[in-house]
Amino acid sequence: MKKVSVIIPVYNVEPYIAQTLESVLAQTYTNLEIIIIDDETPDRSIDICRRYSDPRIQIIQQKNRGLAGARNTGIRHATGDYIALLDSDDLWLPHKLQRQVEHLEASPQIGVSFCRSAFIDDLGKPLGTYQMPRLRNITAPYLMCRNPIGNGSAPMIRREVFEAIAYTGDRYGVIEQFYFDDSFRQSEDIECWIRIVIQTGWKIEGISEAMTLYRVNAGGLSANILKQLESWEQVIAKTRTYAPEIVDQWEQRARAYQLRYLARRAVRLKDGTMAVKLIHRALRTNWQILWEEPQRTLISIVAAYLLFLLPKPIYSWSEAIALKVTGASQKRQILQEGLS
Repeated sequence: MKKVSVIIPVYNVEPYIAQTLESVLAQTYTNLEIIIIDDETPDRSIDICRRYSDPRIQIIQQKNRGLAGARNTGIRHATGDYIALLDSDDLWLPHKLQRQVEHLEASPQIGVSFCRSAFIDDLGKPLGTYQMPRLRNITAPYLMCRNPIGNGSAPMIRREVFEAIAYTGDRYGVIEQFYFDDSFRQSEDIECWIRIVIQTGWKIEGISEAMTLYRVNAGGLSANILKQLESWEQVIAKTRTYAPEIVDQWEQRARAYQLRYLARRAVRLKDGTMAVKLIHRALRTNWQILWEEPQRTLISIVAAYLLFLLPKPIYSWSEAIALKVTGASQKRQILQEGLS
């Protein structure tokens, strides 16, 4: 029975960490070690973790290194055959790890298994919508355009995959192995997935079922959108250093898709001015996204302009109806794929 190392970076998540940890302890797959990384959290999150006496739990403390740095510390300490990442405000359904172990055991060519995710609000209430990415045929150009894994709580990775992309550095004054790039404070996930696909022979593949509950933070700021764009540009710059031909061919199209994604994020943050500016910029960058993915692009344009033009009460009413219809359609698709 293969061992799974669950890595949970912890920083300022006091309202959520107990529920997150309990979702791991409730897993039907029990051959686990649970590695909690205290990334110098300023709140009582670690005090809450210490209340749990399960012998599979270990807590590692370090000076603050950010999410990528905390994950790297966890990977260095992991002894499992498979490594499952879990952000400390998200949740797993009880059979999540069992299904992913089965997925990897049945498909030796797959190095990263991920599942779809259902959105929950700050209180843990389901929002009725899902992340619905492509599940197969995930290439480097596709990863440059979008992140099918969707969030840091969805993937399970073979240990051999991290060993294949590891590099040595002394970023913190001591020689260490690195897997995620600690220099990134955003976009560290997509940078890692691109590196895996380009530099190794491992495949990334998804499971249709939504087994991760991904918490939407309603308190985001539009300024963070521009920071995310800057981080994405840094990912492209790094990728160019070892795969210039791929970047030369796909950079402009990928940038347009990224701008479209950020426009949708601005819509979620209720910043209509930012959403319209970003969708315009996306179309100016590469108008071909309009005919490559007409439905998603047109929906992004309409959503941005409705938010920009409509009074808030009318927009909120129309958004609620659209989300209800979208969520029902997504749920039907997940159920149909599960039966096929």
